Amino acid sequence: MDSEPTDLHALLRSLRVWDPAVTELPPFDPAEAPGDPLALFTRWFAEAVAAGQREPHTVTLATADAEGLPDARVVMLHGADEDGWSFATHAGSRKGRQLAARPYAALVFHWPVLGRQVRVRGPVAVAPAEEARADLHARSTGALAAALTGRQSEELGSPEELARAGEAAWERAEREPRTPVPSWTLYRLRPDEVEFFQGDARRRHVRLVYRRDRASQDGWRTGLLWP
Repeated sequence: MDSEPTDLHALLRSLRVWDPAVTELPPFDPAEAPGDPLALFTRWFAEAVAAGQREPHTVTLATADAEGLPDARVVMLHGADEDGWSFATHAGSRKGRQLAARPYAALVFHWPVLGRQVRVRGPVAVAPAEEARADLHARSTGALAAALTGRQSEELGSPEELARAGEAAWERAEREPRTPVPSWTLYRLRPDEVEFFQGDARRRHVRLVYRRDRASQDGWRTGLLWP
């Protein structure tokens, strides 16, 4: 017997934002923030991990296609340093093709356990191939198997086709853990702008934005945004 249809609007109205049972909203004084956004990101990331945020390294990656239409998906952060925020994919995937045509992107981290978001946007560059290989081979067998399966974003004929290809790729990844995957590409987003959002229970959210200032000695200028 079919179940009753879900009333989406009623379900949405029943949900709370930042339920105090699971969310802590720590104070954030932007006057005490470091001069470099990478330092603050590293601190906030560590605090998200300590607070029990699940998979804090997942991040929404937004790109645009050749017509300028937006696209977005969730990927994994592979690193963040002076060269930029890193993620990886196949060069021939949809996002890989979009980045080749328009090498500019945005990232959004969402850590609801602390009521925080971090938004990063800027130009994207391809890392050297040897760094992409080292990045892939430092990951799990499953990650290598997925990379070896390839054909990301292409049309799939059937689940059985995927199962066969995936099984063969897994066996090869276990047998040859240093197998190269030429299409696997490491990208680095070097930010022009980084925003840190700290939620507030009374909706007086703090939004601190860093903008790259190549004319200044420290390279960044900061400001506040209305919530």
